[in-house]
Amino acid sequence: MHLGIIMDGNRRWAKERELPVFKGHREGANRVRQIARYCKNCGIKTLTLYAFSTENWNRDAKEVYFLMKLLGLFLTKELEELQKEKIKLKVIGQKEKLPLSLQKKIAKAEALTAGNENLTLVLAISYGGRAEIVQAFKRMILGGVSSDDVTEEKIGEHLYTVGLPDPDLIIRTSGEMRTSGFLMWQAAYSELYFTDKYWPDFSEEDLDEALAEYSRRQRRFGK
Repeated sequence: MHLGIIMDGNRRWAKERELPVFKGHREGANRVRQIARYCKNCGIKTLTLYAFSTENWNRDAKEVYFLMKLLGLFLTKELEELQKEKIKLKVIGQKEKLPLSLQKKIAKAEALTAGNENLTLVLAISYGGRAEIVQAFKRMILGGVSSDDVTEEKIGEHLYTVGLPDPDLIIRTSGEMRTSGFLMWQAAYSELYFTDKYWPDFSEEDLDEALAEYSRRQRRFGK
């Protein structure tokens, strides 16, 4: 199973508790660790987390700086845990826009965990669905793909998620009921699940509830 999660609500979680925004992001990072481990134990093979969108670059510079530092710290601190749990890390998005130090940490983590097979943890960082599709077409044009050879399969080969299955279920936390450009191409037939819980409050029990709801649905793929 491929599970996608739009992790939303860190800032509102903090503001409702009269805490600095960065504390919400820090608590959200802690939740990533717990949910990823739980997904591995549940037998989920791919978990994609929407961590930072292309639009998030427009946030306050101090907040963006903290998020970049937090992502770097997460990769450094969790690398040993990823290896221990046999979790493979993959980062998708416009990585060239990230700080060079973060790019290096991503490359190191991806290389060291490449052989792990218990779970593939995909972090969508500096990611946007429209940007991904535009980039895919640019790659095809640069690669000399003719219009006659453009197929859904060919486009899929040029997306960030090449080699990964399409998501079966996408969860969004915080009560917002939109996907905000998350895996736009890949999610054509994904089941959607929305919860009012903010991401820092999203528990293993909440995930169980979402998975139970998913199991009750019938996926017809247009048939």
